[in-house]
Amino acid sequence: MDNIWNRFVSALEEKKARDIVVLDVHELCSFTDYLIICTGTSDRQIKALAENVIERLGKPFGAEGIELSRWVLLDYMDVVIHIFQEDLRVYYDLEGMWMDAKRLVG
Repeated sequence: MDNIWNRFVSALEEKKARDIVVLDVHELCSFTDYLIICTGTSDRQIKALAENVIERLGKPFGAEGIELSRWVLLDYMDVVIHIFQEDLRVYYDLEGMWMDAKRLVG
């Protein structure tokens, strides 16, 4: 069975996203089922990661940060993707915030 989040992870892997984590949060929150968190190595790569996800999977319900490309959020309702520069990922520590979520990848 193909999980909905697999397609998003594949699109991120195509552009060499680092440290991909998939969290199952459907029992912990009401706004999404899965969080995908990953790291890009530069502004340019982060923008390319976001654009590849959009090209492969369609326009998200909401998107933030694509132009600045330090932290991009793509909201596909059932899946929310966070693409970070490494320093911001450490600072915001979403994995720590969602430590009760089941880790599916990473």
